[in-house]
Amino acid sequence: MILNSRIPEGPLAEKWEQFKDHCRLVSPNNKRKHTILVVGTGLAGASAAATLAELGYRVKSFCIQDSPRRAHSIAAQGGINATKNYPNDGDSVWRLFHDTVKGGDYRSREANVYRLAQISSQIIDQCVAQGVPFAREYGGLLANRSFGGAQVSRTFYAQGQTGQQLLLGAYSALMRMAAAGQVELFPRREMLDLVAVEGRARGIITRNLLTGELEHHAGDAVLLCTGGYGNVFYLSTNGQNSNVTAAWRCYKRGALFANPCYTQIHPTCIPVASGYQSKLTLMSESLRNDGRVWVPQQPGDARSPSQIPEAERDYYLERRYPSFGNLVPRDVASRNAKQVVDEGRGVGATGLAVYLDFRDAIAQQGQAAIAQRYDNLFQMYQRITGENPYEVPMRIYPAVHYTMGGLWVDYHLMSTVPGLFVLGEANFSDHGANRLGASALMQGLADGYFIIPYTLGDYLAQNPAALVETDAEAFAEAEATAKARLLKLLSIQGDKTVMEFHRELGQLVWDAVGISREQPHLEQAIQNIRALRADFWENLRVPGSPDTLNKNLELAGRVADFMELGELMARDALTRAESCGCHFREEYQTSDGEALRRDDAFSHVAAWQYEGDERTPTRQPEELLFENVQLTQRSYR
Repeated sequence: MILNSRIPEGPLAEKWEQFKDHCRLVSPNNKRKHTILVVGTGLAGASAAATLAELGYRVKSFCIQDSPRRAHSIAAQGGINATKNYPNDGDSVWRLFHDTVKGGDYRSREANVYRLAQISSQIIDQCVAQGVPFAREYGGLLANRSFGGAQVSRTFYAQGQTGQQLLLGAYSALMRMAAAGQVELFPRREMLDLVAVEGRARGIITRNLLTGELEHHAGDAVLLCTGGYGNVFYLSTNGQNSNVTAAWRCYKRGALFANPCYTQIHPTCIPVASGYQSKLTLMSESLRNDGRVWVPQQPGDARSPSQIPEAERDYYLERRYPSFGNLVPRDVASRNAKQVVDEGRGVGATGLAVYLDFRDAIAQQGQAAIAQRYDNLFQMYQRITGENPYEVPMRIYPAVHYTMGGLWVDYHLMSTVPGLFVLGEANFSDHGANRLGASALMQGLADGYFIIPYTLGDYLAQNPAALVETDAEAFAEAEATAKARLLKLLSIQGDKTVMEFHRELGQLVWDAVGISREQPHLEQAIQNIRALRADFWENLRVPGSPDTLNKNLELAGRVADFMELGELMARDALTRAESCGCHFREEYQTSDGEALRRDDAFSHVAAWQYEGDERTPTRQPEELLFENVQLTQRSYR
């Protein structure tokens, strides 16, 4: 298979305008004839559904929660990037583009990233018009702060709950269209399969999570907006319902899965405290604006932080990266945290933490100023740990937070299955091997509000299709496949719970495909995951029946997919014999311990094609061309 990214011709800065000027359109009267299925109601899904409905399309919106307001987008804390340049500190579309390509360690498409930077300012205008309560300066302008990987302040924020406020804006637009009859909402539904008719995505099979009923839904295109797959690690900052199942079903129906080993380990999270935890909690990267990261200079120093004098503290990020200090990109901060912990200089009862200290910021600016920026985050930390960060340093450690990998899409956000579009974190397109902070919200809203209205219309105008009824043979086949899988999970009747299997899988993936990777460990992980998967299908026990609310059955289906995904992640990391961004292979590093890319061999996207359950998938490369950015060794020193 030859992957065609369909990037428009012309200068980089003109590609998106060229596309908009020349794409095919659907007339207002004809939009009413089209039904669009939007799976997921986070920022990408809610904004896409609302915008398409506003244009006149009939939209069906599917939500795995009881309300779109519970989508995992609410967990984003720190902010959203845009090139308004209100601080007048030198920001521009080019700088955001360059910072994003560099932050991703030169493993993303130039054209997609530049379009994202161009659209960023429009997103802020849209959200302000919706009433999103961004923080403001005294004079009334929207406030900005800095995030990792940038030397300008371009991040707009609503204290420490930016994702929630942006989602409420998109949710209000979505519900307005629902009230107008343009959007039909389907809460508590999980997509279990994609239906393709004559090679094009024309429907989905969903399960009503309350009744267990399998449902058929037909449309003219499917938009997958289901987020990332970080829960393959078991412990992550993702919501418990976040999963890969919808994307994995599409992968098995012909959509290629790109760069699955690119998983972001966020450096600023509350450390693991117990083997019985089911998730971890993010502490916003924005805290590194004022907090200073440090560990004791001497290994094994068990004194409380207040007893360790300044001369015996190692502010290791400030020491190693004087140009960016504590605001280095996430992959760099995470690797350095692991390194000092491996040296025996970790803090806390487990030794798996470093300090994030606000003592100096409070002394310089006053507690009221720090509280104005971060008080809800400080309260969250205190409720979870019982420690007051105004008085003692926070303890933080890296945790799985985001996935840069996802289903492969072209410039139009369409997968290798015609009619299947993939938006937001569910696709791979914009962040390369490492996402910069405050860029996830930007991408999700750019895809939903501003890109898909053009690219979807172009597809529908060029691909008129006959009406498909839900009693078509393709729907019956997809339902039978989904039903057989559910019944198989229930029939095993072994002696291990799904949580036991998930915990074991998560540890295997974390150890081999976590902060650092190494060939022998990856090879062993592939064998271990295969053995665990075989055990899963022999010894899993799922109580209950399929025709009612059955949380164990839901989880079993998701963990079964995680088993297969975990192996693909390890295989992808093994075949990418270089270090880049979050993908740090111990065998490939510079003399000072930084990621060593091999541009001659790996300047490409690795997209994996499904070949069958027991067959090795085929690796399909998409070469990355850099005509505007010079490939250099990434440095934040």
